[in-house]
Amino acid sequence: MAGSNFVDYVKIFARSGHGGAGSAHFRREKFVAFGGPDGGDGGRGGSIILQGDSQYWTLIHLKYQRHQFAGDGECGSGARSSGKDAKDIVIPVPLGTVAKRVLTDENGEEFTETVGEVTSHGERLVLLKGGRGGLGNWHFKTPTNQAPRYAQPGEDGEEGTFILELKVLADVGLVGFPNAGKSTLLAAVSAAKPKIANYAFTTLEPNLGIVEVRDGRSFVMADIPGIIEGAHEGRGLGTRFLRHIERNSVLLFMIPADSDDIARDYDILLGELTQYNPELLDKRRLLAITKCDIIDEELERQLRPSLPEGVSSIFISSVSGRNIPELKDMLWKALHE
Repeated sequence: MAGSNFVDYVKIFARSGHGGAGSAHFRREKFVAFGGPDGGDGGRGGSIILQGDSQYWTLIHLKYQRHQFAGDGECGSGARSSGKDAKDIVIPVPLGTVAKRVLTDENGEEFTETVGEVTSHGERLVLLKGGRGGLGNWHFKTPTNQAPRYAQPGEDGEEGTFILELKVLADVGLVGFPNAGKSTLLAAVSAAKPKIANYAFTTLEPNLGIVEVRDGRSFVMADIPGIIEGAHEGRGLGTRFLRHIERNSVLLFMIPADSDDIARDYDILLGELTQYNPELLDKRRLLAITKCDIIDEELERQLRPSLPEGVSSIFISSVSGRNIPELKDMLWKALHE
């Protein structure tokens, strides 16, 4: 997932196909002067469908395919022959994709309405249904109307603009300010190779890693771009990354040991999440004090009383490996309580 290849938001315009018209045909055979109605039905128009695919991690394949148009159903013909249904347009999307329809109110202001989300492999979500094919004239024959000249037209398809957003599916989300050591931890506990440097916003998209615990057990961890004050209002990388946290079962807050005030930093991070979505407070939270290779045991003892209350905390160093196995056990336990 290289930076330029990770796309977690795309806007598409889609149109489903029209249904084919039914046929107003009459049987014409040798020695049958007045054959009855035998017009066939029209075919169904193609639908626009999202389908979950675990091989996809990003929406980049839709960045240059923002128009998705399905074909129309074929018209019916004589001898009660139905027209062919059009092929559906099935769009593969990564698991965790949310679809929202863009609508306009009476004042011309745009707003969105959630259509649904795709969270499992093979799961389908219909964005737009194809129009039904019209019935042929043989359906309308009655004792009083033996030769109906009427057949149904096909139903129109639908069209609309949709926003597709990817919310990364991970068990544990790493929450912290830029340069808190999130990428270093992910690299230390998994095979993921996130970009790591000593400056803000090195991570510009979520990185995922599979963390092995023991006895073949594992969980997925997501390194999410760092939070700054005002992120819920879109400052910094803003809400672009906050939505990824909504999917995580456990949030691991990470604050470096050289912070001026660990409890205050924790409260700021918590406040940003709360203002973005208060439901995030319902998730299980743990706190890791990072970069503990730069402090000694005496300083650690002095820091302990100043840690925020009501959250389990642990001092770690991703560089020296200190307390990393214990952290993995804490996370595993939190995920399964």
